[in-house]
Amino acid sequence: MKESLLIEYFENIRNKKMNYYERELKIQPMEGKAISIIGPRRAGKTYFLMHEFLKHPEFSLYMDLESIEFSGLKAEDILKVIALYEARYKGKVKNVLVDEVQNLHEWQSLVRTLLNRGYVVFISGSSSKLLSKEIATSLRGRTLSYLLLPFSFREFISVKGMKPKEPYSEHEVQTMKIYLNEYLEYGSFPEVVMSENKEKILKEYFDTIFYKDFVERHSVKSMETARVIFEYLFQNFSKEISIEKIKNYIMHRIGVETKRTIYSYADKIEDTFAVFFVDKYSESVYKRRNWPKKVYVCDVGIPSILSFSQDTGKKMENTVFLELLRKTNSNPFLQYFYFKDYQQREVDFVIKERNRVKELIQVTYASGKDEIERRELRALKKASELLNCKNLKVITWDYEDVSEGIEFIPLWKWLLNPLHQSWR
Repeated sequence: MKESLLIEYFENIRNKKMNYYERELKIQPMEGKAISIIGPRRAGKTYFLMHEFLKHPEFSLYMDLESIEFSGLKAEDILKVIALYEARYKGKVKNVLVDEVQNLHEWQSLVRTLLNRGYVVFISGSSSKLLSKEIATSLRGRTLSYLLLPFSFREFISVKGMKPKEPYSEHEVQTMKIYLNEYLEYGSFPEVVMSENKEKILKEYFDTIFYKDFVERHSVKSMETARVIFEYLFQNFSKEISIEKIKNYIMHRIGVETKRTIYSYADKIEDTFAVFFVDKYSESVYKRRNWPKKVYVCDVGIPSILSFSQDTGKKMENTVFLELLRKTNSNPFLQYFYFKDYQQREVDFVIKERNRVKELIQVTYASGKDEIERRELRALKKASELLNCKNLKVITWDYEDVSEGIEFIPLWKWLLNPLHQSWR
């Protein structure tokens, strides 16, 4: 253990200056539980941990295990690192934050040891090397996982310098619509939001997620098939897909029939946090778990940069899904489904908490009631009857009203509400 290098590392992190924008993710530590920060690549997990450290460096220690000072260290050596830090700064460490924890052999034993000794432990790791289910399995009930996604719209406009409060001025409304267009076009990865070269960064993210988080992480053998499936999912975000559709698409593209491979690769792609699958609502668990499913992506910027889609309606729906997904950090009992009956009447989101359906949501790119298709409203009302839910909402582009027991609300306004009090 190179003490001089470690002391230099300590000095660097304690004096580090960061252009950090406060994230909305709120952590609630629990005694005896490690906090694991999970999510897609480049969503800001490292910056989040570093910021938590810089709040209280006098009794916290942040360790980036990809940094050269920690190379070759064993799990038990980390206890010596903590002791060295305490001796150097004459204080007792309470919080231990470990980034890229998977780089340490037997990291699970270290985390359990730290918890047993009373430390508050935060961990995170690359999507390509550390999966949330591996964290849960390895720590056997001794961890609480929090999902960190790219910027929410509230975080996005805050970065742009806006702090709007109701009642909104006409200038604020118009500015937020301009920002919403940018949000939907380029997405909200923190680095992309801050950069002028958004297209290049997004293309690199797509390639890195594919190669590192999917192909390398899972030792994928059939590169061509994997690439076709990966692109197909990004091309068809906010749509219902089936294994049969993917199979036919692959057959058309490369002439290979790979149904078993598709099932396997779909599971592995979801591990990257780049793609999410949503079940069709059913009282039967077996039917819910079956295909078809709807597919959403972690950021709507990637599909547009790859020229897969400029469909604003699909991007709006995907954005609503991500916002709903963020709510599971504060309320883990929330579940999200889509509804589709035998007559193909579809509702975009069924929001369920425990055993009760709380709300039904349709998303449509409409600026007036006359632009909203009647079939969307009929599907909403039919689902309301079948699922015994009277809390109905249509999220629009620019139409606001309450009519026929349905609330119509513009997307920008819905995204600004951090609590969605109607179903909490």
